[in-house]
Amino acid sequence: MGVDSAAELHLRELIFSQLAELVSEYGVVTRKQLDALQVGGETRRIIDRSKGIWNPRDLLATLSVVSSPDGGYSDAHVGESLFAYDYQRDTTAGDNVKMRRALELRLPIILLRKIKDGVYVPIFPAYVIADDAANHRFMIALDASLQSVADPLHLEPIERVYAERVMKQRLHQPEFRGRVMYAYEQRCTVCTLKHGKLLDAAHIIGDAEVHGVPSVDNGLSLCKIHHAAYDANLLGISPDYVVRINGELMEETDGPMLLHGLQEMDGRGLTLPKRRADRPSKDRLAERFEMFKNVS
Repeated sequence: MGVDSAAELHLRELIFSQLAELVSEYGVVTRKQLDALQVGGETRRIIDRSKGIWNPRDLLATLSVVSSPDGGYSDAHVGESLFAYDYQRDTTAGDNVKMRRALELRLPIILLRKIKDGVYVPIFPAYVIADDAANHRFMIALDASLQSVADPLHLEPIERVYAERVMKQRLHQPEFRGRVMYAYEQRCTVCTLKHGKLLDAAHIIGDAEVHGVPSVDNGLSLCKIHHAAYDANLLGISPDYVVRINGELMEETDGPMLLHGLQEMDGRGLTLPKRRADRPSKDRLAERFEMFKNVS
């Protein structure tokens, strides 16, 4: 990596650090934030005004690409291990040139997953690991080690298993958290705490289960104490959206945290998303509530 590309890598790492702060607090970033991100004492645009790929003039390579479910391009997961991103339409040059430079210089980019107009979950660092010219697309991975695989278009079984695990950890989980936190307006559904860095997206049905899908209606925005209590079946949520606390826990005496953080939540109704489609599935809650009752 040359001097210029090393300096650019440093700049990208500063950008990633700022994005990480926003994601930690909000789960998502807005177009307004991406239009004017404060980085190292200057304002940086992180997204193109009209296109899905952002190639700043002062940078050697592509900085970000947008993945939109309702866009005109067929970007998609490939075998749950890599991400395919189509060329700029009708040309092999144009915006594609700087994507190739990201590949050649091994510079990380940002994958912006659009969840609604003007709202994105940024996935970073992402790496262009292959130029699939035959299919007019680039292959993107979410781990630097995958830059060194012998044949990115035909992963070995062990490489594919690793890439799938990385995809789950670095794309599916952040996107699930972002969608859930956005739906619940960055607050705990149980106690309404609004400090984003203390909030998690909890699965109702765990993601290890076949039907534990990463959809908003299988999620709950919970502060860390209520997430831990929910996972341990010390806190349950009935299908009519009422909080219940484990009976033995209700009888304990152990200071203000137990009293105010858990015992006083018993019988409290959830604070729900405004959109009905985002509200927790009553069927999933009922299934999970049976587990809670069996333990209690």
